[in-house]
This record gives sequence, C-alpha cells and structure tokens, in this order.
Amino acid sequence: MVKQKKRIGIDARFYGPLGKGLGRYTQEIVDNIINIDVDNDYVIFLSPDNFDEFLIAPNNLSRVKKLKVNIRWYTLKEQLLFPFYLKKERLDLIHFPHFNVPIFIFNKFIVTVHDLILTKFPTVRATTLSPVIYKLKNLAYRLVIWLALKRSQKIITVSEFTKNDIIDQFHVSPSKIVVTYEGVANLAKGHDTLFVQKLDEEGTLERYKIKDNFLLYIGNAYPHKNLEGLVRVFFQVLKKCPHLRLVLVGKSDYFYERVKTYARSLNLYQENQAESPIIFPGYVPDTELEVLFKRALFYVFPSLYEGFGLPPLEAMAKGCPVLSSNKSSMPEILGEAASYFNPESDTQMEAAIEAMLSSADLREGLVHKGYEQAKKYNWWECAYATYKIYQLVLYGD
Repeated sequence: MVKQKKRIGIDARFYGPLGKGLGRYTQEIVDNIINIDVDNDYVIFLSPDNFDEFLIAPNNLSRVKKLKVNIRWYTLKEQLLFPFYLKKERLDLIHFPHFNVPIFIFNKFIVTVHDLILTKFPTVRATTLSPVIYKLKNLAYRLVIWLALKRSQKIITVSEFTKNDIIDQFHVSPSKIVVTYEGVANLAKGHDTLFVQKLDEEGTLERYKIKDNFLLYIGNAYPHKNLEGLVRVFFQVLKKCPHLRLVLVGKSDYFYERVKTYARSLNLYQENQAESPIIFPGYVPDTELEVLFKRALFYVFPSLYEGFGLPPLEAMAKGCPVLSSNKSSMPEILGEAASYFNPESDTQMEAAIEAMLSSADLREGLVHKGYEQAKKYNWWECAYATYKIYQLVLYGD
C-alpha cells in the first residue's frame, strides 16, 4: 500500500551556533533528515537570527519550506502564539528538539529531552534572575516538561541515563522513550563544505596567549559544569607543576565572569596578563578548536551532570586524551576511552590529573581508544533513527 504524503514540522529556532550544543543537535537533525526522508514535506521553523543559516538545496525546494518565526524560546509569547503558527501549517507531526513545547499546542508531536538539569540543580546560583522570579520560572519549567512528556506521541532522549532519569522523575512508560545517541561533528568542516582550511597552529596559540603544556576545557560555565571545583584543584596541582596552564574556552557571560572572579581570588588569573596560570580565550571558532585539541596535554571534563556530554567525545575525535567526571551519562557515552574521577572529591580529581600528567603512555593509550569510541557516534545514524520514529508515529511502522 502506498503511504500518503505527510507534512512534518521541526522547531529549528535553535538551529546552528546560536543554540550552542542544542543548536548543533537541531542543525544535524534538520540537515540530515530532509535528505533521508524524500517522501514527505517539511516545514522548518526558524528565528530571525538563524533564518539565513538554513539553506535548502535546489532538489528539496518543492518539499521543504522554511518559515521565519519571531518568537523567543522560554517566553509567554512562545506558549500563547507559537501554536497558531503550527496550526496554520496543517502539520501531521511536529518535532520539538527541546522540552519547550507550548502548553496549548493543537498538533501531534514528539519531543527530545536532552537532560533534566533544571530539576537536578534548582538553585539560584544557576541563574541571573532574582530568587522569587527564578522559583516561578522553575515551576513553569516543570509544568511545561511534565505536559510535554505526558502528551507527546514519543519521547527521544540522548542516553540511557537520561531515559532512566525521565522514568524515575516523571513516571513515564519506558516504551514511550527512544534513545538516539548524538553524533560527533567534524569541527574543521564549514557549513556544507568538505574543505578543511590549513591552520596556523603557532599563530592560533599566540593569538589566544596560549603556550604548550596546558590542560583544556571547552564549554559553558554553568554551575553544574563544576569549573570552580576544577580551578580549586588546579591551584593545588600548580604547586607541583608551576609551568602548567589551564585553558577554559567558552563565550564570556555572567557564569564565566564568576569563574574568573574565583580564579582571581586564588591569584590564578589577571586580565591582560600573558603569564596567568589560567587562560580564558572566550569564544573560539570551531576550526581553531582543532589546534587547541591537538596541542593540549589532555581535555578535562569535571561536570556533575550531563545528559550526553558531547565536548569530550569531540576531543576524542580530534586525538585529545580525555579525563572525565564519572557522574551521570559520562561512563555510558565515553566507555573505556577516558580516565575518570569523582568530581565531588577534590582529592580524587587532583590525583587523576597528576596521574594523567605523569604518564605519556596513559595519554597515548587514551588517544587510540578515543578515536575508536568517537566512531560509534554518527549524526546521520542519529537522524535516521529520528526519521524511523517519525514513521512509527505517522504510519505505525
């Protein structure tokens, strides 16, 4: 029997660098799935900030439509107005790649839940809002995610850890949840191009005031990332290894400023001081991250909670040995390709860092294991598994 053509929407307002890790997930799902599924029509909802980032190939113009929606995520406008945009497009299914599903949605939908961080770390330290406003927003978050989980046709998660978290906290039937692991991006590959530019390694390091013999972290500085704990432990390690440096890469914001303040209190960081033990390069383009991965002694990931943990996998794919927290999803995702420590124990973290520093053989072994581990995660396979979920919901197969 010939299947009737369906109209599928994807909320891609996070698409691209704008949405950071969530943006990469959204971009990879959208870019791959419109090429995998050539039988159905797609409506891609974008924000004014990323509308021009999404390009439709000529062969897809007849069945892929992009629509600009000037509605910010996590807003009242999103809850009240976005459903009308969705209804107007007469969609058979809409995929929300994040939990922020409008309460008053009229359409059949599936939702991707990457983690439950806001239920695990509901503290004022995790926000710039006042305590009262934050508590109200946190209650709204819990209501939105509870309704999204309850009313969705299927729930996609990115790890078995997150799946079990959802089951434990929201008592969702396991049969409703499907795990689709994320992929590892080629950081040197630009949008829609396979050409890799030749990088000036020394020039890149000089531009960011980085010298050899450094540890690397790339990501945001939210409290659950535990960067203050890493800084505190690095202070102790530095007493034995005075020439060591710690490079913390991430766009400057309120949370990074707080880490800088803490580092200053330990005399580990001074603005515009080339010899500061801790270096904050700010945002670094993906292509230049290649250099940092290549030249770092190892990548250190002290996070207390992760739904998937993409940055250490990307480090592995670039030949950088990884020292990781042993919490949440990290052992599941990184397997035996990383060395681990308990991030809640300064003593364990310090010992793990020193063990990595003292053994070139350990680091080299992790490089080889890391390459193999990273190969297990592929964005095309993630998108194809997502497409099969669409098929199941729409056609029952």
